[in-house]
Amino acid sequence: MRLTECLLTENDCYKGGRTIVPKGVMVHSTGANNPNIRRYAQPTAGSKAYEETLSVLGINRNGNDWNRGGVKKCVHAFVGLLADGSVGTAQTLPWEARGWHAGTGARGSANNTHIAFEICEDGLLDRAYFAKVYREAAELTAYLCERFGLDPLADGVVICHAEGHRRGIASDHVDVEHWWPRFGKSMDDFRRDVAERMEENMTGEEIYRRLNEYLRTRPVPAWAEKELKEAVALGITDGTEPMALIPRYQAAIMARRAVEKEAGTV
Repeated sequence: MRLTECLLTENDCYKGGRTIVPKGVMVHSTGANNPNIRRYAQPTAGSKAYEETLSVLGINRNGNDWNRGGVKKCVHAFVGLLADGSVGTAQTLPWEARGWHAGTGARGSANNTHIAFEICEDGLLDRAYFAKVYREAAELTAYLCERFGLDPLADGVVICHAEGHRRGIASDHVDVEHWWPRFGKSMDDFRRDVAERMEENMTGEEIYRRLNEYLRTRPVPAWAEKELKEAVALGITDGTEPMALIPRYQAAIMARRAVEKEAGTV
């Protein structure tokens, strides 16, 4: 993922300053044949890294980007083409800001629960472009799920606008279901791909934590219960979390205690 910050500080949504506790990620696409992020995102004049951001995104000379008052919509990011022709992401709202992206459905609005990003559409016929933005979108979603502790495979966490409408938390839009199936992809595929990327990105600490969480739910095998009690009575172990992982130095210490107990030196 190539992430560039370009906060739309002149947009009325940004100025509103409302925040959410993110419960999910909603995927949108722009509905217009313009794959360039600069169509939608431009930095505020005089902002930090203004020139650098313009060099990355490119300049919108039409003045119709979303970084201005009176634009009644705003998402947290755009995925599309950068100035150099590569695919990247521009973050346009703080991740915990309340966006204006979903509208309202029969049961409320995903604006109150979901981080949202738009994928810049092209003519919907270019397989190579689709593959690049799909990959970028999956990497962005994996990053957000990791950052906010979200499970992309859980019900209602990672959804598109069309799915949000069916759930009653978004207006009646078809994105992204009018585009992705043309190239053999569905939102179910996307959720699985996001989950796979999260597994690939896991640190050693995260793997250790998750494995321990799983092991703690498992019972001590019946054949080991008697010897575990004896080990506790001898002071070899305190018996807490008997199914948790232990590093080798802890195993060595317990082994030494057992030897000393046997030799009667403690």
